[in-house]
Amino acid sequence: MTKVRLPRWSFLVALVSIAVCLGVRGPDDLAGQGGEVKKTSTGRSFAEQTVVQVMPAPAAPPSGFDSERVFGGQDDWEPAVAVDPINSNFVYQLTTRYSGPTACKNCKLPAIIFRSSSDGGTTWGADRFIEASAKAQNDPEIEVAATGHVFAVWLDAFNPGVTFSKSMDRGVTWSTPKSFTGKGTKPSYSDKPILAISRDGQHVYIAFNASDSYVVSSHDFGNSFSAPVKTNSDTRYWFHNGGAVSAANGNVVYFGAADFSQTYVGDAFADVIRSTDGGVTWTTTRLDTSRQMPDCPWSPGCTLGFFGTSTAIAIDSAGTLMIAYHVNSTPSAPEQMYIRKSTDGVTWSARTQISDPSSTVSNGFPAIAAGPSAGDFRVAWQDDRNGSTTAWNTWYRRTTNGGGSWSTAVRLSDLGTGAPYKAS
Repeated sequence: MTKVRLPRWSFLVALVSIAVCLGVRGPDDLAGQGGEVKKTSTGRSFAEQTVVQVMPAPAAPPSGFDSERVFGGQDDWEPAVAVDPINSNFVYQLTTRYSGPTACKNCKLPAIIFRSSSDGGTTWGADRFIEASAKAQNDPEIEVAATGHVFAVWLDAFNPGVTFSKSMDRGVTWSTPKSFTGKGTKPSYSDKPILAISRDGQHVYIAFNASDSYVVSSHDFGNSFSAPVKTNSDTRYWFHNGGAVSAANGNVVYFGAADFSQTYVGDAFADVIRSTDGGVTWTTTRLDTSRQMPDCPWSPGCTLGFFGTSTAIAIDSAGTLMIAYHVNSTPSAPEQMYIRKSTDGVTWSARTQISDPSSTVSNGFPAIAAGPSAGDFRVAWQDDRNGSTTAWNTWYRRTTNGGGSWSTAVRLSDLGTGAPYKAS
């Protein structure tokens, strides 16, 4: 499944690339630390059989999107995209690659791959490794400040875990990576980072889990960071899914999150974690409850946990927050997609369903971004309305009045060709 996130509205067309990634935990997950089992990669490459378009097809009404285009033919997962907020010609993407060449003789796969475009995503430069590492890498996140500086975070195995780097020259070179956990630290490992930055890049926040919820903060453009701050006081398993920094005050930051039992059995909760003092202290607001998530025995390797509730959050130019998330009301039933909005991150509106009205359709993996005007929000997510468990597609809707009304859903994953694993 993105990703103040004002520049990220342009990335929604790229979300079609997650149409084959059905794990809310990510393909690398499901247990290792705290009960997760790491993904056993297929290592499968379709590079020789995949048709990669160099140029996009013309935009076709009414969606305004160009045709879906594949990144490449390798075994790629977890795409992350960011757009320069000042010059939208500059677009950047990261992906987790499980097949193909390695960065060095002793380097491992999966590895984080970086590419960039200087013409708004029409054409892309060559794929490049963001770091040569002897550890397996996963979970990339990327953001761009108004200065043009690019910030990235990913997982360098569980230990040292969450790793941060930035580029001052549009991705040509990167700073020495920083990690926040490891042997002798508390926590000793980390997983699943989420990155949020202020528009000018001065304030950088990285949320991650070690079963518990943690956040590290920087107020000097990522040059130095605080020690990890634990935000919860329970024994549940926490995941962060999106973050947003206030445009008016870089010390105010919000993360969308979800928490589960350690086995994923039973109820789960959709949450917002908020700090108004630059990440020193945090408060948690529980937005909604989801009964036990649906299981997925129909997909090889899929176990309970993949379809658990997740959240995406964005803030517009007027300071209004909107969160998209999915929950159900009956154990094991399909989950529906909802939005809520707030002006302070504490008091939230009643939920509004934006997904297909059928209770038999499963929904998940939301991404949300604010457009350039107040009240302008765009949401993308996946559902299986065209075929239960077999026809997952990426859908997009937009509101220009703060959620008062929504555009008709547009299917972004619109091609059944291009790669041999795709079907109509």
